[in-house]
Amino acid sequence: MQSGSELGQGNSGVGVTAPPRRLSGPLTGLVGSAFVSGAFFGFFEFLQRSPVRHEHVAGTAAWWEHLALALATLVILCVAWWRHRGRFGPRSGRRWILAPLGTHAERRVARAFGIGGGAPQLGRLLLALPAAAVFLFCFWRAGVQVTGGLDPNFTVNAWGGPTYLGALVCHYLDLFLLACGAVRLLDRILPD
Repeated sequence: MQSGSELGQGNSGVGVTAPPRRLSGPLTGLVGSAFVSGAFFGFFEFLQRSPVRHEHVAGTAAWWEHLALALATLVILCVAWWRHRGRFGPRSGRRWILAPLGTHAERRVARAFGIGGGAPQLGRLLLALPAAAVFLFCFWRAGVQVTGGLDPNFTVNAWGGPTYLGALVCHYLDLFLLACGAVRLLDRILPD
């Protein structure tokens, strides 16, 4: 008999089964900490902003490049979702994008560190370190963009600039793609 918490409905005991992958507290906390520390860094950058406004330089926004990237990303995500759904069933596609922060990913990291039995796999850890650093940097940089972008000089000649929203969208697209590449490498490196 499953308890109410296993069913995903608190203690009522009524409801659907919980998703196969739950978010990992330590991994979610790690990326959340990276985001928050980036937001603080961006805020301190904002506080030290220059009172002199920079002029916008034509051609620095890179909108056409990001439009092409967005379309390519949309196609790749649709194909990946379709393949995932075909492999694991129609109800499996709900949270596949959050898999890098799931409990399965946490177990793989723990296995590489030798937690829970077995020897640490130092070679894998050394190979995984740059990809993990890029993954965490993406969350840190996303935090910087939220608060640092409040400074008009921060976004005036940025990709997607000169507006805050345009720069945020373009940078988040870039960070999403970098994070996906890092996750793909980590998936190949860490033990299953």
